[in-house]
Amino acid sequence: MSEHAYDWFARSADAFGDRTALEVAGEALTYAELRDRAELLAGQLSGTRRVGLLASRSATAYVGYLAALRAGAAVVPLNPEHPASRIRGVVEAAGIERLITETPCGAAEVLPAASRVRELAPDDIAYIIFTSGSTGTPKGVPITHRNLAAYLRQVAPRYGIGPGSRVSGNFELTFDGSVHDLFVAWSQGGALVVPQRGQLLAPVRLVNALRITHWFSVPSLISFAARSGSLEPASMPTLEWSLFGGEAVPLDAVRQWKTAAPGSEVEIVYGPTELTVTCTSYRLPADPADWPETPNGIAPIGTSYPELEHLVLDETGVPAERGELCLRGPQRFGGYLDPADDEGRFAPGGWYRTGDRVAVRDGVLIHLGRTDHQVKVRGHRIELGEVEAVLRQLPGVRDAIVLAVPTDDGSHELAAAVSGTACVPEQLHAALGDRLPPYLRPRRITVLDQLPLNANGKVDRRALHAELGS
Repeated sequence: MSEHAYDWFARSADAFGDRTALEVAGEALTYAELRDRAELLAGQLSGTRRVGLLASRSATAYVGYLAALRAGAAVVPLNPEHPASRIRGVVEAAGIERLITETPCGAAEVLPAASRVRELAPDDIAYIIFTSGSTGTPKGVPITHRNLAAYLRQVAPRYGIGPGSRVSGNFELTFDGSVHDLFVAWSQGGALVVPQRGQLLAPVRLVNALRITHWFSVPSLISFAARSGSLEPASMPTLEWSLFGGEAVPLDAVRQWKTAAPGSEVEIVYGPTELTVTCTSYRLPADPADWPETPNGIAPIGTSYPELEHLVLDETGVPAERGELCLRGPQRFGGYLDPADDEGRFAPGGWYRTGDRVAVRDGVLIHLGRTDHQVKVRGHRIELGEVEAVLRQLPGVRDAIVLAVPTDDGSHELAAAVSGTACVPEQLHAALGDRLPPYLRPRRITVLDQLPLNANGKVDRRALHAELGS
């Protein structure tokens, strides 16, 4: 079987040409129509090695993605809503040669359909995702056709997708969750159904209006539904599968979702971009009464996929039951676009260091937080996730983030931001006094209507740090 990313789509186009492949922005395309458009656009990209895709939630975006792959180029998604300076930086760092935008190009009608310009090797780059770097400069993560094929072998057949399935396209193309949506749907003959950004604020209405059968999102979207009171029992009858990942997944939030979608299997997935979308999974039991309890209230991330290996290392680099999660295998990327970013990210033996702290419990991995979310405040080592878990257990609190912020004397203190109903800082402080020792209690608690989210739907810790630290 070919490892070229485009061929995963092309096989379905051959088998299911008259079935719907894409619904977006009021337009529906069959597999045959989508392939024809992609082939036509690919003719303009002959000889191009890296194609920027400055488009979002439109037919142009998805046709362009396939066209670049068909032409043998690497796709570099760009978000039109990002600042111009960031887009320019990514264009330069990625070495983008051609740009696909939302602006129509009439010349496409007279250009020939594509013939692949060169034979691709499995280790050629399929796409490049830019992630936030600790220095503020985005890091380019190149994923090869071999990496992506390894991922799809693990997950594409896993969720019972086929003609008639309607797979959510919730993620922006700049977030690698979108790679799952595109290729898991298109490799199995399903329809990729892309909501507009505003629809994501009302997930229950979205699921029902678009008749979604397979859902994948960050768990933050559950809070939108909970806030509106729309997670009524059995309110999402079309859902067959619900996947959550991209950030820590609170069990209480998923329990609310499961009540609204009792016929849906629920799976927690985990993985950094560097390991090709996701690399571990945990399927929750059908009956929520059988769900596990974890020390921090966060759903387990399970075990690594069969083609991958995982290892947990303590602070001294020795294998342990608690420490940093490392993985290796065919999904692991070969290194950042800028080799300088590789420093400290790899351990001997080909292991990628994720920067995530985990514990092994009953044979599965429990996510404890980022290694950089373990802080020292006045000599005390503090796991921020522990304080967040206690805050989430308090009446009225829907979500909570705790940060270490600088003080006037140059030291640090804990500050918390919470969202929920009828949350009063004084009452929360009092409740924490009964549950946590003094050094674990935030000095300040700020109540927000909604925790800020970044473009990928994750809680924006940088924005919160700027707000709480001011």
